[in-house]
Amino acid sequence: MTAENTVAVRIHGIVAAMAPQPPEKLADAHRLIEDLGFDSLRLMELTVVLERSFELPRYRPEDLMGVLRVGQVVDLVTATLADQEVQA
Repeated sequence: MTAENTVAVRIHGIVAAMAPQPPEKLADAHRLIEDLGFDSLRLMELTVVLERSFELPRYRPEDLMGVLRVGQVVDLVTATLADQEVQA
């Protein structure tokens, strides 16, 4: 399993655990609000949990605009981690 796959698995686990309406099997195509039942408060909580779990810098609201699906969450966290490696 690659590092990127490990990150995706961890994110899927966090999203599924925090989803008000978790599906039987979480997929990248699931929409955070419509499919999983996230509201604005729960989305902020998810953001904080991801930032702490992966030791990420705080995301700005504009960073999160357009992040509507689980796969986009994975892409955002993966890209942030890659940026951190480049800067290190």
